[in-house]
Amino acid sequence: MQKKYKHLFFDLDRTLWDFDKSAMETFEDIYKTHHLATKGIPGVEEFYQKYHIHNLRLWDLYREGMLEKEILRWKRFYLTLLDFHIDDRALAEKLGKDYVEISPRKVNLFPHVMETLKYLAPKYHLHLITNGFQEVQELKIKISGMNRYFEKLITSEEAGVKKPDPQIFYYALKKTGAVANESLMIGDDYEVDIEGARVAGMDQVFFDPQGISPQNHCTYKIKDLSALCNIL
Repeated sequence: MQKKYKHLFFDLDRTLWDFDKSAMETFEDIYKTHHLATKGIPGVEEFYQKYHIHNLRLWDLYREGMLEKEILRWKRFYLTLLDFHIDDRALAEKLGKDYVEISPRKVNLFPHVMETLKYLAPKYHLHLITNGFQEVQELKIKISGMNRYFEKLITSEEAGVKKPDPQIFYYALKKTGAVANESLMIGDDYEVDIEGARVAGMDQVFFDPQGISPQNHCTYKIKDLSALCNIL
């Protein structure tokens, strides 16, 4: 018999929200607005690729509590500018500010997100657990219209800990009135979403749209979000 779930917890970025597509569109705007070509940056793709490397490293530090949010916002751009021999913290701060203001408005969702949420919402309590910045994530779900389907948004800022720390999952369970064995976590990051939820006693759905991850130690594995309708 299919296990009965009552609460479904979703990751947001790269699970529902096509983060990379939205980020690239944001970088195209920033590149033009700040005339970065005239400052010695040859193209937006190269600029984004350099940024991506620094952003991943700094986000790891942020996740581990070794870097403050306000510093992360500008430093990832500052280090990227340095790669192009541009030492300009003021510009980096402007880029950081523009990025967090523009990117949530670049709505790009993965295929079948809205149809899947519409199908699930009458049957389950839907929530979000995200490490993203509170104000940015709130704006994303509002502008995209996903807020009509979710009851609770749990962010790492609010919880005081970040995924994969099981404490954020315990916090989410308490806030939503859910229990672990009746809850399911859906996410794209195996270490952060899947392992974190497993340690907290929750079943998991690993979203692997490219089908390239060798990880199979999860309750379910899907390539398309519409597959949730078959599981649930």
